[in-house]
Amino acid sequence: MIEVKNLSKRYGKNYAVEDISFSVKEGEILGFLGPNGAGKSTTMNMLTGYISATSGSASVAGIDILENPIEAKKHIGYLPELPPLYLDMTVKDYLDFAYSLKKVSLPKRAHIQEICGLVKIEDVYGRLIGNLSKGYRQRVGVAQALLGNPDVLILDEPTVGLDPKQIIEIRNLIKHLGKGHTVILSSHILTEVQAVCERVVVINNGQIVADGTPDDLSTAMTADHKLIIRVAGPSEDVYKMLSKLPHLVEITRNGQKEPGVFEYSIETEAGTDIRKEIFNRLSDRHWPLMAMRTNDLTLEDVFLQLTGEKQMGGRR
Repeated sequence: MIEVKNLSKRYGKNYAVEDISFSVKEGEILGFLGPNGAGKSTTMNMLTGYISATSGSASVAGIDILENPIEAKKHIGYLPELPPLYLDMTVKDYLDFAYSLKKVSLPKRAHIQEICGLVKIEDVYGRLIGNLSKGYRQRVGVAQALLGNPDVLILDEPTVGLDPKQIIEIRNLIKHLGKGHTVILSSHILTEVQAVCERVVVINNGQIVADGTPDDLSTAMTADHKLIIRVAGPSEDVYKMLSKLPHLVEITRNGQKEPGVFEYSIETEAGTDIRKEIFNRLSDRHWPLMAMRTNDLTLEDVFLQLTGEKQMGGRR
């Protein structure tokens, strides 16, 4: 649905985005993740045709956004970081205006009412946008992006400045929209990306430094893959049993973590999964398994490793 090849944007001698390539499949929710100044908004603006590229190409639904921007934009709904709202308009007047501006051909009143129901703004339809909370303003911004029922939604920092309740509401809305649209969610908020997105592209200093699911990135960047378990049972007996597990490389006792509960670190051969085996053996001996986790890096750890170098200026 979206194809980006060797895309670059240069201001003078400085690159805001340098030679990036990625694709987004139809129906996918992609998280475009990076620190402030990494080049996220610049990339989003090139994808939507708001600014031109210095070199490279970007296509949406098979249409080159640089060569045929008017046709390509028909397939794109865009919510910038600062929604393009007119505060002295009512929600109704604003959506009518945006409908005309986009030259939408769908039945006007039915189409707008459907979108208002989807983003849950029916109760503020007749109110001035300037009198709405920031959460409702974001919803109105999403509504304008949905006008014309575009194939692709590009959302740039959609929850910035919202309170926790509003953030959850917008995230749930994005998940729902992902069922009928291809979505790119640009953000520097890790929990947001992890909660909503199926795949993550990480950009830093204008270049893509990682591309994959959060779990894949975590696994790939973790040096050693250990299983950490806590068992309520006799420490020595549990240790002896665990020492006989198949594919075992090393087992370490981490001591008592709560009364009668001991922790163990278990490292096995690459590509093996012994979680079921551990559960079955403990169950046979009636030793409760109190906790089990891997020591793989969190998305936050991955992000810090990928973007840990000192940020360079000039990128947006």
